[in-house]
Amino acid sequence: MALAHVLGVPRIGPNRELKFALEAFWRGEIDEAALRSTASGIRQANWRRQHAAGLDFVTVGDFAFYDQMLNHVALLGCAPQRFGFGAPLALPEYFQLARGNGACQAMEMTKWFDTNYHYLVPEFTPETQFSLDPGWLFEELAEAQTAGFDAKPVLIGPLTFLFLGKEKPGKEKAVGFDRLDLLERLLPVYAQILARLNAQGIEWVQIDEPILALDLPPEWRSAFERAYHHLNTAGAKLLLASYFGPLRDNLLGALKLPVAGVHVDGIRGGDELAQVIDWLPATRILSLGVIDGRNVWKTDLTAALERFEGLHARLADRLWLAPSCSLLHVPVSLAGEAALDAEPGNWLAFAEEKIAALATLRTAFNQGRQAVAAELSANARALASRHASSRVHDAAVAARLAALTPVHDGRNSPFPLRQAAQRKRFKLPDFPTTTIGSFPQTPEIRRARARFKADALSEADYTAAMQREIGYAIAKQDALGLDVLVHGEAERNDMVEYFGEQLAGFAFSHNGWVQSYGSRCVKPPILYGDVSRPRPMTVGWARYAQSLTGKPVKGMLTGPVTMLQWSFVRDDQPRAATALQIALAIRDEVADLEAAGIGIIQIDEPAYREGLPLRKADWAAYLDWASRAFRISASGVGDATQIHTHMCYSEFNDILPAIAAMDADVITIETSRSDMELLRGFGEFSYPNEIGPGVYDIHSPRIPDTAEMTRLLEKAARVIAPDRLWVNPDCGLKTRGWTETETALAHMVAAARAMRESARAAIR
Repeated sequence: MALAHVLGVPRIGPNRELKFALEAFWRGEIDEAALRSTASGIRQANWRRQHAAGLDFVTVGDFAFYDQMLNHVALLGCAPQRFGFGAPLALPEYFQLARGNGACQAMEMTKWFDTNYHYLVPEFTPETQFSLDPGWLFEELAEAQTAGFDAKPVLIGPLTFLFLGKEKPGKEKAVGFDRLDLLERLLPVYAQILARLNAQGIEWVQIDEPILALDLPPEWRSAFERAYHHLNTAGAKLLLASYFGPLRDNLLGALKLPVAGVHVDGIRGGDELAQVIDWLPATRILSLGVIDGRNVWKTDLTAALERFEGLHARLADRLWLAPSCSLLHVPVSLAGEAALDAEPGNWLAFAEEKIAALATLRTAFNQGRQAVAAELSANARALASRHASSRVHDAAVAARLAALTPVHDGRNSPFPLRQAAQRKRFKLPDFPTTTIGSFPQTPEIRRARARFKADALSEADYTAAMQREIGYAIAKQDALGLDVLVHGEAERNDMVEYFGEQLAGFAFSHNGWVQSYGSRCVKPPILYGDVSRPRPMTVGWARYAQSLTGKPVKGMLTGPVTMLQWSFVRDDQPRAATALQIALAIRDEVADLEAAGIGIIQIDEPAYREGLPLRKADWAAYLDWASRAFRISASGVGDATQIHTHMCYSEFNDILPAIAAMDADVITIETSRSDMELLRGFGEFSYPNEIGPGVYDIHSPRIPDTAEMTRLLEKAARVIAPDRLWVNPDCGLKTRGWTETETALAHMVAAARAMRESARAAIR
């Protein structure tokens, strides 16, 4: 009999209960007991849903107050030494690791593989030691067991935990230190965890090693064998889980490991399933990802049955059914989405619906299709509706895409000529200051937007309210002395959703929130059809902002790759084709902004690195169409119009040629949490255009002083020519308050002026 389980579920709650409780706790409005009570309620509800759907286990350990990697930093007693915390961590200390404090910057944050989820990067030094925190994981397990659930705990595996971390300088210099050297110290603590779980009555432990979907250095690949021979002695049965892609050259090694079962991604890695079956030891469980855990389209249940029924006949009770990965990456439920566009809404499945589909497949495998005939029939009707819909395809969009030629994806002149024209036009000082785009989204802004959407505020009154906010932001920037201003994006709910709402081919949920990091949630648009721009989207706001100041105001747009990556994207055509459709729509907006007199236009691509395939062999094809999509969006303007782009929270050094191929006049990047480490590669590569490395972290309430920002700029000026350096924060400021924003920007402007004075003094 086939079993069914999930690798993890969303932890924010159906109505973002965790977000609101976290933020209330950080503001001091609720105490720790109230926060923990909210968290317990979310966990209990998640377990009840899994149990009610007929899954054979509930998953424990997938909940986190902030991030699962940070949870393991706490569990393994290895908080960064610079914080000076002991073990176990208190909850306020846990949050200081994520958000920083007066003395320490927050831990570095980056993307979780190729998703829009951000994780906290563990820091390892030669002195790093590990010790078991006897608290949260075992308490949550006891909570589930007390409630009567058959639990399957989940851990991030030791190799993935180390691999996704970074080496940092220790108290003493250690020549050739490699974080893999810490494995022998780490494994005994993992063995303690497994033994403790076994003592609490646990039979199966899911241990996630998603780095098996990556190109691994030989020493990391060989480390798996000794690691799992060590862990195999701890008593619990291990389900080794990999996801986000095929195993390829790691496949045979993974299947040889001494574990009781393996999970493989049948959606992204389905092509190698025959090899998996051939090499799977006769006693081993196979957990197969048969439901897409990364997207929101309904699974074709009949096709899944036809594809995997033979496998079930062969493996019988050795087959477990699961989503491809954790359902963390999709919204909680379609319940309450009555306002969602009905036609595309019928094509969707969020986490709760995916769990139900998984249960349907389990029943069909075990009892036959007739036992779920009604569910299969409804599923087939929904899929047929999508296939036949006239809203999916637009002949005009297809014709425009077919007419693209190389002339559409290049600027008129090379960068040095454009740079000269732009310097003549804008006459900016050295180390020009700007921000990334957004300013604080105050309660007043949010109330006005909510009232407007509820038809409680007229369009004229809403426009007037937003213009007041734009005027306030412009005046503040002028007073602070910034050189290039932004309108502040008061009218925007989200940098992707705002544009998707104005483009054809998108639908929107009411409550389809997904965690991005900590309490930050996003509501991705649902991109179901061909994309076009019916009318200008930002021109009126930009023109108004520019009318308030003599300084240049940037037009602010979201780029085609980020629109693609941060939406739930149609799966019926190549992603490259969809990206080019979006690029053409953005190109039209860029042309209209230029015609309206906006001389600096920023096309943000924070998700550019995120879209990179996990395997290097697949990179070239992606980078080719991704950089082309950006160039198409940006290249229909004159030399004196300056194109900016912004990227954040990613490792860029291995794709710098592709970033250079985007040919943006100015790129701004996140560098403060890494202490400018990310900038070094741009210098070694001799990045040809202008660059603005972020000098302070906007994701933390910590406000660095002028001296700290100046020190970072001095480091930057050692690797990038000072006449090509801009000064800016790491990212947009929408999540911050005005008081901290003004203070931080005043320090930033002062740091830029200090750099100018130092440059003048050096000339004298």
